[in-house]
Amino acid sequence: MPAPGNKTEEHAGNAPQMEDIMAGYRKLGKTAPQRKALLRNQVTNLLYNGKIVTTEARAKEVRKIAEGFIALAVKEKDNYETVTVTVKAPRKDANGKRVKEVVDGKKVTVFDEIQKEVTKDAPSRLNARRKMLSFFYPIKEVPAEGKGRKKNTKQVDLPKKLFEEVAPKYVNRNGGYTRIVKIGQRKGDAAMMVLLELV
Repeated sequence: MPAPGNKTEEHAGNAPQMEDIMAGYRKLGKTAPQRKALLRNQVTNLLYNGKIVTTEARAKEVRKIAEGFIALAVKEKDNYETVTVTVKAPRKDANGKRVKEVVDGKKVTVFDEIQKEVTKDAPSRLNARRKMLSFFYPIKEVPAEGKGRKKNTKQVDLPKKLFEEVAPKYVNRNGGYTRIVKIGQRKGDAAMMVLLELV
């Protein structure tokens, strides 16, 4: 029988369970900066390529983050307005070179005023775009052929791809934007490898 004042039995039912002590995420055997870099890289690749092959534990962590960004894109995909602005653009000849004229003995590029339609994000969509840009790694598309590779290399606008290409496919779907398919154990450490792909 416990001594008077001993509240061991009284608080036994309120003791924290193992689920309460556990962190809400997997550590993946890495330090915090390494884990963050790994997840940023895999989320970026998943949303750009549509699928990745990784371990089951990593896939479950990547899925949580990726589905959050897709849900955000679905919510904000139509939250913008189209406005017409007047911009100055350099005049070009038939060969695509800038037209120049001599003014006060100096060659000056000739500019024309043109009307251009641009999309203007609403504040909430702009905030969503900035969240994505702060998390995703930058992606460059490099042409396969060597000729003109440097000139034709371009930066991919991943938030734009999410808003315009990915989000419209999931308008009528309430979550569950990704699928995990087991493909077998990895040689060496027998870790379960999976294919994580967009549905």
